[in-house]
Amino acid sequence: MIVGLGCGIVDIEAFRARLTDGLVREVFVADEAAYARTQARSWESFAARLAAKHATMKALRVGLAHGLRWTDVEIVRGASGELSLRLAGRAHEIAGERGVESSRVSVSHTRGSAIAMVVLEGRPRGTAREDAGAPPDTGAAGDGG
Repeated sequence: MIVGLGCGIVDIEAFRARLTDGLVREVFVADEAAYARTQARSWESFAARLAAKHATMKALRVGLAHGLRWTDVEIVRGASGELSLRLAGRAHEIAGERGVESSRVSVSHTRGSAIAMVVLEGRPRGTAREDAGAPPDTGAAGDGG
């Protein structure tokens, strides 16, 4: 079941104008920065990862004001190029509270914008239906209910 959905978009030129070593240290973990720096247009890779971090926070329904740090959300690139999330710290705690069991990440960019979608899947925790021992709502129509 989908327990969170988020979309993030970053204006690449505005981001590039702010991109400094200090910002990289604040927002990205070492592996993310190392990968982005191998790309010919590294600022586009950084922007796509930032969009994915925004999307993750939206999917978790929280933000930096909730005790998260940018580096609590890591965008991991697998051997075949697929992206996934690695959550740490407060992001990991919140994901557990929300019943997150798996995630899907997709990013894309043009020269002007980077966009990311994040889907969090799992079992919602602490819902009234769950607390009452009711079966999960499948959303199926026509079940006579």
